[in-house]
Amino acid sequence: MNGLTNFLASPMPAWLYDGRVGVFILLNLIVGAGAAYMSGRALALKWRGLWQVFVYMFLLAWAVRFLHYALYEEVFLSVGNLLVDYATMLFFALLGYRLTRVKQMVTQYYWLYERAGPFSWREKRA
Repeated sequence: MNGLTNFLASPMPAWLYDGRVGVFILLNLIVGAGAAYMSGRALALKWRGLWQVFVYMFLLAWAVRFLHYALYEEVFLSVGNLLVDYATMLFFALLGYRLTRVKQMVTQYYWLYERAGPFSWREKRA
C-alpha cells in the first residue's frame, strides 16, 4: 500500500472490529494513559498553560500509534485510530493537569482558596 492508502485505510479504529481490545488496554490505557497523566501533572506543576497539554498529547498520540504499528503491525497512518489515541491521551492528561492545579491552588494560596470538589476551587468565604 502506498502512503495515501495507508492514511485512509482504516477510518474506524481497528480495535473495534478485529478483537484487539487487549492491545488497546495495554498500549493506550496502561502505557499511554500513564504517560499522559504524568505529562499533564508535570505541565501543571511547572505552571504551563493548558494549551500545551493539547500539543504534547498530540505528539504522545503519535508515539502510541507508532507502538501499535511497531509491536502489533497495525496501520500506522490511520485517522480513526489516531483520533482515538489522541482522545484517550488528552482525557488522562487533562485529568492529571486539573487535579494537580486544584491541589496547587488550595495549598499555595490557602488564605484565598478552598477546595470545592476534586476538580475545582473557590474563594474562601469571610
